[in-house]
Amino acid sequence: MSAAPPRAAILARLGPARWHAPAWLMAALVLLPVTVIALSWTNAQTEIWQHLIETQLGRLLKNTLVLMLGVGIGTVVLGVSLAWFTATCEFPGRRWFDWALMLPLAIPTYVVAFVALGLLGFSGPLQTQWRQWFGAGAWFPDIRSAGGVILVMTLVLYPYVYMLARSAFVAQGRGLMDASRLLGAGPLASFFRVALPMARPAIVAGTALALMESLADFGAVAIFNYDTFTTAIYKSWFGFFNLQAAAQLASLLLLFVALALYAEQRARGSGRIHQQAQRNREAYRLRGWRALLVSVYCGCVVLLAFVVPLLQLLWWVVEQRAAGFDARYAALIGHTFTLAGLAALITVVMAVLVAFGQRLLGRRRSALSVRLAGLGYALPGSVLAVGILLAFAFIDRQLINPLRDVFGLAPTQWLVGSLGALVLAYVIRFFSVAMGPVQSGLERIKPNFQEAAQTLGASQLRVLRRIYLPLLTPGLLTAMLLVLVDVMKEMPATLLLRPFGWDTLAVRVYEMTSEGEWQRAALPALTLVLLSIPPVIIMVRKSRRR
Repeated sequence: MSAAPPRAAILARLGPARWHAPAWLMAALVLLPVTVIALSWTNAQTEIWQHLIETQLGRLLKNTLVLMLGVGIGTVVLGVSLAWFTATCEFPGRRWFDWALMLPLAIPTYVVAFVALGLLGFSGPLQTQWRQWFGAGAWFPDIRSAGGVILVMTLVLYPYVYMLARSAFVAQGRGLMDASRLLGAGPLASFFRVALPMARPAIVAGTALALMESLADFGAVAIFNYDTFTTAIYKSWFGFFNLQAAAQLASLLLLFVALALYAEQRARGSGRIHQQAQRNREAYRLRGWRALLVSVYCGCVVLLAFVVPLLQLLWWVVEQRAAGFDARYAALIGHTFTLAGLAALITVVMAVLVAFGQRLLGRRRSALSVRLAGLGYALPGSVLAVGILLAFAFIDRQLINPLRDVFGLAPTQWLVGSLGALVLAYVIRFFSVAMGPVQSGLERIKPNFQEAAQTLGASQLRVLRRIYLPLLTPGLLTAMLLVLVDVMKEMPATLLLRPFGWDTLAVRVYEMTSEGEWQRAALPALTLVLLSIPPVIIMVRKSRRR
């Protein structure tokens, strides 16, 4: 066997190495705000922290812990029970509920929050009617409470647990449950001792996603005046005008995120889901009052979490005769789509480069960089905003302005308050959203296509352009759509980083709800909901295929 030429051998060894760069670039972008926020403690804001400790810090810690505990329990109970019924039981309406129970993901939490306040608040129609029936002093549950926030977030976020738990239950089949029943265990004992432990990794992963979203939420807690670290960051920034204090509060929120991720890894353990044969997947057929009860239960969840908020938004829009649909509204839509389209394009391009590099290098060689790059989704928008602003302010002050002085130009803030800062936050936060469809598409492409092309002398870039990109088109479109809608719904990063005059639909919703103008917030909210339905349908189809 003749040896390969030295130059060719070197190129063969070094060729794929350059594909480390995209993944490490994304990893560096994720670590940038985290590092900057950690370094903010070098300049302790003693007076601000003394004020926070004396007045707010205890309440912030308590509220955040209560929110995490309540949302965690609520999403597990609701998501697991609904997943079990639709995955393993046969009852009237099951096929419809199978996908309809995913629809609440199309409604942002802050939209459900202001709809709930509009309906259940003191001046809302339900409480007004209640007082007419039972008197002015009749007790009515206070929706502006921890229970109200937890209820709203549970109704919106339970699909994370439902989607993953349902896939786990479908994969199990009913063979082991039948074996447990034959050994003398009852239905409930078999569920808790067999089915639930096997589905634990999926349930824990779904719960972790729900907790990440609840920790990152700003709109819903702000509408309910329920102070958490996200609202404290916003108030420190725009109330105290102290970015360092906001960064230090962001570091505490980041600590909660890290604890949640650690707890998720510990709870998942080494569990795996094992596929059962098709013959073991027969559904339990419910009859009589049991079938009716399950149908009513699923119907009530869909009604409260999706149908009622959507109909209320439609009613307010009709009642207001689409007030606000003017030139300014057109500008809001233009800003929203411009930001979302730009961020989606950059994010998908980076996802393609990272995923292709991972395929060339192998999962083991690229595991660390890809894992770090995907952690951006765990960073709340407010944390990203503070970290990016501090980093860009430093670059403006220490690098760009001295260069401008050399050329006789006046100092200015070139990066701070720019579209680039906001788009960067979007790319970091939603990179993992784009990676999922891109990786799934790559896994369906046979490696021999690439081997044949490279044998004919094609470069790796040409293989990517001529072979992979055409075959990846469906996955790329899915990734673009998912990132596009997530960016349009993102509120905290947009509020904190948007350039002057670049308001979006989400910002408009916040402005109206902060003034209690529920009806005027309905039009932009309804627009966001209608735009969010297509990606939810895509997720439903993927979940059903799995």
